[in-house]
Amino acid sequence: MTSITHSKSWIKLKKHHDEFSNSHMRDLFNDDPDRFNKFNLQFDDLLYDFSKNIVSQDTLNLLYDVAKEAHLSDWVNTLFNGEKINFTENRAALHIALRNRSNKPILVDGKDVMPEVNAILEKMHLFSEAIRNGKTKGCTGKKFKTIVNIGIGGSDLGPAMVCNALKSYGHKDITPIFVSNVDGSDISQALEKCDPETTLFVIASKTFTTQETMTNAFSAREWLLNELSNEDAIKHHFVAISTNESAVKAFGIKADNMFTFWDWVGGRYSLWSSIGLSIAIYIGMDNFEDLLLGAHEIDNHFKNEPLEKNIPVTLAMIGIWYINFYNYNTLSVLPYDQGLSLLPSYLQQADMESNGKFIGRDGKKVCLHTGPIVWGEAGTNGQHAFYQLIHQGTDIIPTDFIMPIKSQYKIGRNGEKHHKILFSNFVAQSRALMLGKTEDNVRAEIKDNEGNKNIEEMIPHKSFEGNRPSNSFLFKELNPKSLGRLLAIYEHKVFVQGIIWNINSFDQWGVEYGKQIASLVLPVLDQNTQADNFDSSTDHLINYFKKNI
Repeated sequence: MTSITHSKSWIKLKKHHDEFSNSHMRDLFNDDPDRFNKFNLQFDDLLYDFSKNIVSQDTLNLLYDVAKEAHLSDWVNTLFNGEKINFTENRAALHIALRNRSNKPILVDGKDVMPEVNAILEKMHLFSEAIRNGKTKGCTGKKFKTIVNIGIGGSDLGPAMVCNALKSYGHKDITPIFVSNVDGSDISQALEKCDPETTLFVIASKTFTTQETMTNAFSAREWLLNELSNEDAIKHHFVAISTNESAVKAFGIKADNMFTFWDWVGGRYSLWSSIGLSIAIYIGMDNFEDLLLGAHEIDNHFKNEPLEKNIPVTLAMIGIWYINFYNYNTLSVLPYDQGLSLLPSYLQQADMESNGKFIGRDGKKVCLHTGPIVWGEAGTNGQHAFYQLIHQGTDIIPTDFIMPIKSQYKIGRNGEKHHKILFSNFVAQSRALMLGKTEDNVRAEIKDNEGNKNIEEMIPHKSFEGNRPSNSFLFKELNPKSLGRLLAIYEHKVFVQGIIWNINSFDQWGVEYGKQIASLVLPVLDQNTQADNFDSSTDHLINYFKKNI
């Protein structure tokens, strides 16, 4: 396949960048008072404002032309039709089927997957409600009060992020805890919070062989048996989300407590599947289905809307503009809602594990930058940490601001004030990044506030270049449906960028390689001899560890 960089649209876009790149957003706004109305998109109550970007209408038109020349619409159909788009693993990538609330047939190898999807959702419904209403109890007859989800990657990040975001919807007598790190302190600190009689463990591992997950699972198993001295406790207190029935049975988990999913469910897209069982137990199945519905609505929007009205496509192509033409290779995600504090971590995996690739679909090394470095923190905390670098640092960092208009919580008479202060910071930061502060502005400001002392010395320190791009997402409130919409927007944005870069966004061989080497090191740690099979650094690190353990 010819690289997109050799396409007519890319060459035109490069020429446009050469002519347009010195534009300042201050001037773009001054020259067009109607700029916001031309550079925003809405979906129901969700507003996507992309006016604070270094783009013109010509820029957008050329970006959409690139998408067309990359045959994006054909790739979208390939995704939604259940074709094996993840060709290195010979799998479809059908997370869209998991939230297909219209229930239209979706085929994989000629078979409609929806009956099986719906059957698992119904099983999740019955099980989660039985836990929530106390019908299903622990082995000593007590209701479950703590759900410990043991997984890693998407089996942890997704459920943990959603439960944190939708805490106000959570069952008042149930506490979710998430364990992922193989570091023993993670499971130990979790178990310190648990009463064995009222704790349910959800073991999330497709193969039921994932090293980190199963090490934690067996430690939890040992703890429960020691605390309750009852072999039947495993059958009552453990649930498996897996495809490996024999391993699940060998662990001691009964068949009724096993929830399956399919090889076309990638880990970072798995919260929509039975991996979301912890979510369903905590917020209730009705709310879990609203989460699915919100994502399904965006799936339909993404599939059906023209490029210029398509939120994920526009978000993705503006990202391409910065990464590949300006060499702005990071993305900061800044949610102004404490409930969304885990969203940046979740999106790190969604983006960086998907598009952190240097080999194209044709097996050749790509000739352009792929996969931004994604990071962030909930506002306003980040303002007192790293925003200084975003405003005045030598790296330009495109930024996504995200905020619900209404808070999930009411805090006495000051509740509204809290949220107004939060919003004032949300909107002020994007304006400050766009506008900057000229030397004349600083000079006038100092004269007004500090007299004439050391004016010229202070001017460089208090000046801001501005022209630092951002997107803003506003929606009415953070609820299951709005969260589902937001997550699906970012999923499809990542997919679009992968198509432009001609990479497979659905495999993760880099992750697997690290696991391979770890499996070689582990046996050496149990040997009495010195390590000498690796490079000198690795050997010495192993030997130092063995000497001092």
